Amino acid sequence: MKKSILGIFVILASFAGCQPKNPAGHQLTSPNGRLKLQFLLNDQGQSGYLLTYNNTTVIDSSWFGFEFQNEAPLANGLQVELVKTNSADTTWEMPWGEKRLVKDHHNEMDVVLREKDQLKRKFEVQFKLFDDGLGFRFVFANQAPDQEALITEENTQFQLTGNHDVWWQPGDWDIYEHLYNHTKLNKINAIAKRNHPNLAQTYIPNNAVNTPVTMKTADGLYISFHEANLTDYADMTLAVDTTTFQLKSILVGSELRPYKVKRTGPFQTPWRTIQISETAGGLIESDLIVNLNEPNKIGDVSYFKPTKYVGIWWDMHLGRKTWDYLQSQDMNTYGGGKPNGTHGATTEYAKELIDFAAANNIGGILIEGWNTGWEHWIGFEDREGVFDFVTPYPDYDLAEVVRYGKSKGVELIMHHETSAAPRTYDQQMDTAFKLMHSLGIHAVKTGYVGKIIPKGEYHHGQWMVNHYRRVIETAAKYQIAVNAHEPIKATGIRRTYPNAISREGLRGQEFNAWATDGGNPPNHLPTIAFTRMLAGPIDYTPGIFNIKLKPYKPDNQVNTTLAQQLALYVVIYSPIQMVPDLKQYYEGHPAFQFIRDVPADWEQSKVLNGEVGEYVTIARQDRHSNNWFIGAITNGEARDMQLKLDFLPEGKTYVAHIYHDGADAHWNDNPTSYAIDEQMVDRDAFIDLHLAPGGGAAISLIEKK
Repeated sequence: MKKSILGIFVILASFAGCQPKNPAGHQLTSPNGRLKLQFLLNDQGQSGYLLTYNNTTVIDSSWFGFEFQNEAPLANGLQVELVKTNSADTTWEMPWGEKRLVKDHHNEMDVVLREKDQLKRKFEVQFKLFDDGLGFRFVFANQAPDQEALITEENTQFQLTGNHDVWWQPGDWDIYEHLYNHTKLNKINAIAKRNHPNLAQTYIPNNAVNTPVTMKTADGLYISFHEANLTDYADMTLAVDTTTFQLKSILVGSELRPYKVKRTGPFQTPWRTIQISETAGGLIESDLIVNLNEPNKIGDVSYFKPTKYVGIWWDMHLGRKTWDYLQSQDMNTYGGGKPNGTHGATTEYAKELIDFAAANNIGGILIEGWNTGWEHWIGFEDREGVFDFVTPYPDYDLAEVVRYGKSKGVELIMHHETSAAPRTYDQQMDTAFKLMHSLGIHAVKTGYVGKIIPKGEYHHGQWMVNHYRRVIETAAKYQIAVNAHEPIKATGIRRTYPNAISREGLRGQEFNAWATDGGNPPNHLPTIAFTRMLAGPIDYTPGIFNIKLKPYKPDNQVNTTLAQQLALYVVIYSPIQMVPDLKQYYEGHPAFQFIRDVPADWEQSKVLNGEVGEYVTIARQDRHSNNWFIGAITNGEARDMQLKLDFLPEGKTYVAHIYHDGADAHWNDNPTSYAIDEQMVDRDAFIDLHLAPGGGAAISLIEKK
């Protein structure tokens, strides 16, 4: 029989700066002195915190608490037993990323609390205060191995100080594919977004928001709330009290059990994070999320090379080809029993795309629909055992495609669509990864389209969080990097498992091809840069040149200019970037040179300007040269900007190739109007840009030898 959480006991390790027992009033200051945290203990013995920035309250008195199954809540009647302080100032290296070197400079305070009466339970609150924000978590450090905690809710509060502007999407337990809304906090209504025609598996039980959620105060301060190191725990959404302006954690649950988190033995929660900046760009430049994760646990990941890749994915979304081999009309209809004649994953087509990739500095190819089972992958209640992840269709020679690709310097990226049947994938994952390893395939795109089987589990609950982690850990054993679609959200775990290279977790480019609501509006990506991208790399699939999608989808289009599609290779970060459009739209096109040139791995990154939902400009240095690349995008409004190039090194001259909107460009009226200019620049130079409505600019700065 499992022991109760009643016996939780914390063994205190030696730690710098231990202070004697003190009822409250303990403070922590960020390294630069601007952020100050005060630990609180109220008259009821409930613990909490208050956060100020430049002596202005950002988070007012906010309180902690836990609820358990068959256990009294853990909230009131606490006393402080010990306070420990420490500081850290280190630098670590990313094997790939937006930058190579990451600085981790913070001050920390651990507060050990015990109930005065009744159960005398004990736990610890750990705070880490950086110059750009706060992370805190709860630690139950010395439970015996058979002690069981069944958490029904974690009541962590964030008391805001005003009715801020908020860029939010509803706290969905299944997907992150809603468009972001921009409202005042008191106008957030997540429940109204529950029934969406393009989002079949949506489940929104609370007036809550997904994280990251970004805000701007009346004083012009930018704040973003998220979590870091989501491990063996449920995803946190944030319930919104539109009257008191308070956010409170609401964990994602399950219909199959009354509790939301089950932990046995010593455990800790994910870090709850608050990023703070005086500029919107400062949120993007923050390393707080990755710094709150543990160092690399899996060692060398040089088997993964950041790259661009081609594939047949866009063919299917345009309706030119199908995932399935047997007779059908599109991704939602099935039948027949004979080859449909439009199957995309053929050896012949793969080789054609490999030749195109090899000729254009593109290092990877993704082939979807290669394995049997696609006739029954969605639309069926029972999808267990549909895919086996090792058996190709008759028209696809897996080994030959891999061999041919390697002969041309193009690596295959495997595709595993689970159809949201993770138990089937669990059973076959080891076999599938062994096959990949035997063929020298080092990357996989996974997918989880549909409602989770077993029914009653959700994509973002603890059960699935643990499944996603098993995939990453198993893949690491076989030297495989994972790009997850329909994923659990990114929380910086890429530092600990750097084979977790990218993920979807947003409303992607495919919505432009088939959504019935007009696709992604022009303000979508200038919002994504300051919200979803704060969590980690995004596999968005930029680079569509046939903006109007004619003749394939006459009722749909991409709602940007062609120049913005180029700029996205710099703005929306991922170490793998797809080159998704049909190759005939790239061949012979002068603007395609930027895609040939732009890398996918960076030495450093700088945000040159930006406002949430409006515009953003990012400059990144190639990790393997002195060359720099710049991407600038805007929403539906035209705007002019002047870029100062003072980030360039002293004494070097560059050739700037500027791919920009044409004078008459417009995301809807004339999206493919563009021009290419060239000029010599150095760090004292400026570049003037005009961005059309829904437009952008992409600049390559190539060092002049």
